[in-house]
Amino acid sequence: MPAPVLPSDSRDRPPLADGQVLVVDGRELLVTVSARRKRLGLTVERDGTLTLRVPVSCEAARAEAFVRQSRAWIESKLLLRDQHRPAHPVREFRDGESFRYLGREYRLLLVDEGDNPVRLAAGRLRMDKAVAADPRRARRELIAWYRKAGLRWSKDRLQPWAARMEVPEPAMTVRDVGNRWGTYRPGEGEAGKMALHWAVFQLPAHLVDYVIAHELAHIKVSGHGPDYWMLLKRANPECEVRKEELDDLGRRLWLGHIVERDGTPGRNRVRAPQAAKEQP
Repeated sequence: MPAPVLPSDSRDRPPLADGQVLVVDGRELLVTVSARRKRLGLTVERDGTLTLRVPVSCEAARAEAFVRQSRAWIESKLLLRDQHRPAHPVREFRDGESFRYLGREYRLLLVDEGDNPVRLAAGRLRMDKAVAADPRRARRELIAWYRKAGLRWSKDRLQPWAARMEVPEPAMTVRDVGNRWGTYRPGEGEAGKMALHWAVFQLPAHLVDYVIAHELAHIKVSGHGPDYWMLLKRANPECEVRKEELDDLGRRLWLGHIVERDGTPGRNRVRAPQAAKEQP
């Protein structure tokens, strides 16, 4: 059932509700409501859709004013999206194909190792030939390897960053987190729970550190307003440069796209968000 559309010219409207679609000057925005929010936020997703993030009991008039004030920003980000469309590679799992881990490039070596589907050894990413023969299984096993290796590496990085930012260490997991590089959820365990996307471990270590610090900052500040960036910049003075690097390199990461057995490209659902804006 499609979400209800709220007309922008009606009066005496109730507060915005989670999952509704607000129409402002012909633009449709999916509304998400969060009890942790105080400010409004906008996200231009990679596919060009708009997400409006609002606090509880946010009036439609307030949201519409924010969207109209952000019109130039929205148009600039949509233009940037058209100019810099993702160029995510498609993999076939052939001998010699390259894959990245923590910024370094490793060539794929197909071997007879039935008990060990994927492992990194002697400068090569080794994959069992029987696994590589089935692209879907190969993708599954390689993603599982990124998850395991990434979790092991990031656990050693979490404590120093948490200490630097003076926040408790949340529980950590590595998995598919949809259209984000990482997430933080409070209330799951004593210090909440952080999840990192398996694909970030293709990035250089300093950018993975940036993603970790980015999510840790949400323990103190929920949105991406001025207070958030001030906190993050104290811990990571080069965070603005890091964000630009992530935006650039993130467009070229392998996100699980494969060539199916019939030769057609297969796709998964991972997309990185294009841009986000917070109310001042």
